[in-house]
Amino acid sequence: MYKVLIADDERLDLEGMRRFVPWQDLGLEVVGAVNSGFAALDVMEREKVDILVTDVQMPNMTGLELAGKARDRWAELEVIFVSGYQDFQYAKQAISMNAASYILKPMDDRELIDSLRKITKELDQKRTRRDKEAAYRQMVPMVKNELLLQLLEGSYTNGTLEVLSDQYGLAEIKWPAQVAVLETDDLSWKFSPGTDKDKSSLLSEYSVDIVHYTEERNIPFIMRIAKHRWALILSQAVPSNLLEELISYTKERYPFSITIGLGDSAEEAENVQESYAQALQALDCKMFQGKGKVIDFRDVRFAETEQTENLNVQLDILFEAMAGYELVRIHDEIDGLFRLGVNLKSKWTVHNFAMYIILKLEENLRKQNEDLFKLTGMEFKNLDIIQQFETVDDIRSWFLLRTYEISETLYRKKQNKNWKLIHEVVAFIQKRICESITMREVAEHFNFSPNYLGHLLKKETGKGFAEYVISLRMETAAQLLRDTKLKIYEVAEQVGYRYMPYFSKQFRETFGMTPVEYKRRH
Repeated sequence: MYKVLIADDERLDLEGMRRFVPWQDLGLEVVGAVNSGFAALDVMEREKVDILVTDVQMPNMTGLELAGKARDRWAELEVIFVSGYQDFQYAKQAISMNAASYILKPMDDRELIDSLRKITKELDQKRTRRDKEAAYRQMVPMVKNELLLQLLEGSYTNGTLEVLSDQYGLAEIKWPAQVAVLETDDLSWKFSPGTDKDKSSLLSEYSVDIVHYTEERNIPFIMRIAKHRWALILSQAVPSNLLEELISYTKERYPFSITIGLGDSAEEAENVQESYAQALQALDCKMFQGKGKVIDFRDVRFAETEQTENLNVQLDILFEAMAGYELVRIHDEIDGLFRLGVNLKSKWTVHNFAMYIILKLEENLRKQNEDLFKLTGMEFKNLDIIQQFETVDDIRSWFLLRTYEISETLYRKKQNKNWKLIHEVVAFIQKRICESITMREVAEHFNFSPNYLGHLLKKETGKGFAEYVISLRMETAAQLLRDTKLKIYEVAEQVGYRYMPYFSKQFRETFGMTPVEYKRRH
C-alpha cells in the first residue's frame, strides 16, 4: 500500500480530499493531511511518502516550493498539484518539475481519482522493475556458483564452459591450476549453545568475507559447496603461501579454524574435476593429518583415504541400526568400527577418530530433528572424557553404552501416540512429495485446523510445516540418489523441484555435499 500526504491551506478542500476519495480502494493510505508546506516536510521526515497532493498557492511556503524541497530529498516522490488558478506560469512550473498531474479547483473527484490510479499503476511497474533487478543481482552469484560446481563435478556442458569463459573470466585463468576445498573445524563451535540461525549467519558473514579476501588477491573463482565448505580454483599465478595466510586470517577473526584439502594440478578446465575429487579426499583425511592446516593430496597415503571411505559406510549402517532399535546389530557395528580404530597409530589420532564419529552421529540425529546432547543429557565439555580413556577398548565400551541409550530413547519416542499420528502425516505428504502441498490441505485431510497441525509438528519434530516438508523432500532425494539410477534432474522433479539450482542449493545445505557428489559417494 502506497502512502499519500495531502497539503492544502483551505480546510474544506483538505477535509474533502481526505474524506471523499476512496483511498483504500485505490491501494493508498493517507499518512497526513496538513495545511502548510512546513508541516508537510515534518511529516515526510517521519514517514516515507510515495505521493504528495499539494495546493499550489499556500502562505509562507507555496506548493511549488514544497515540491521542490521534497524532491531534492526524495527524488522518487510523485506530485499532484491542485490549484484554483488557471495561471499558465504555475502549470509551466509544474510541468518542469515532472508533476504527475495539475488539477484545477473546484476539483472533480473523478479527475483526482484517475490521476491517483495512473500514479499507482506506474509505481507498481517501478516496484516490479526494481524487484526484477534485485532478483537478477541476487541470481548472478548463484548462477556463477552453480556453473562452477558443474565444472568441478564434471556435469558441465560446452555451454557451461562458454558462459564461464565469456562472462566470468575462466578464459583468463593461467593453467595449470589446482582446486582447494576449505572446511570449518572445531566441534566445540559447531556444538556450542548458540542457535543454528546464529551459526548460519556467522557462516554467511564468513562466506562474504572470504569472497572479498580472495577477490582482493585476484582469485575470482570461489564457490560455496556446502554449509561448512568452500572451493577455490587456484592458478599458477597465485602466491604459494596464500592458503596458509587464509588459515591464519580465519583463526584471528572467527571462533573456528579451517582445514584445506588441496588437489593436484589440472592442465586445463576439463581436468578440474579430478583435482576437485583429490582435494575432497585430502580433506577427508583430516582425522589422520590434523586440522588447521593445508593437506596436500600428494602427501596423503592411500590407506588413509581407504580407511575414511570404509568408516563412512560403516557409520551409515550403524545409524540405520540405531534408528531401528536393533541392539545386536548396533553391538556388531560398533565392534566393526573400533576394529578399524585399533589400526590407528597415535593416541591423538584415536581421539580424532572418536570425535569424528560423534560429529557424524550429531549430524545424523539433527536430520531426524533430534539433539545429541538433549538425548544423552551430556554437555559438550563432557566429551573431554574421551581424552582420559587409556585404551581404544575403553572408548568402544563408552560408545556402545551411549548408542544403546540413544537408540532406546528414539524407540520410546516413536511409541508416543503423537509420533504415530506424525507418521501418518508423513506418509500422506510423501505420497504427494512431487506436488506443491500446503499445510491447509494436509490439515483438512486429517480433520485438523492448520494451527493444530503446525503446533503438533513443531512439538514433535522441532520444525514448522514448511521446514519439515523440505527435510522430507531432501531425505527422499537422498534415497533416490542412493538406490536408483535416476538422473539428478529426474530426482529433483520427483521430490517437487522444477528449478535445479534451488534443488542443489537446498541439498547441499542439508547433506553438506552436492547431489552429484552424494550420488558418487553412495
